[in-house]
Amino acid sequence: MDKIFIRELALRCIIGIYPEERREKQDVIISVEMHTDLQAAGRSDDLNDTVDYKAIKKAILTLVEKSSFQLIESLAEHIADIALENKKVQQVIVTIDKPGALRFAKASAVEITRAQV
Repeated sequence: MDKIFIRELALRCIIGIYPEERREKQDVIISVEMHTDLQAAGRSDDLNDTVDYKAIKKAILTLVEKSSFQLIESLAEHIADIALENKKVQQVIVTIDKPGALRFAKASAVEITRAQV
């Protein structure tokens, strides 16, 4: 299976369960790996034959900018839903890092894998 990546999208949002996390936006680093068949696009050189990753990125930006999730797991699930709205995406892996969430650690992170049903 072929893959399209959106790597290390750096955004800010309200995320967390503690009062101090709910006051100000925090950094999140989002990576999205979309599994799809790129053979037709490779041959045709036509955007209609591939996944429009710019449109997916814009939808993720809109979601994150207005979000106020408590858990990065919830944010990841909603991002996976956005990718899977495109029927060409057969499977998606979403990774979210939350830098500075844990003392002495570079980041806390989650990774989820979802597929078309």
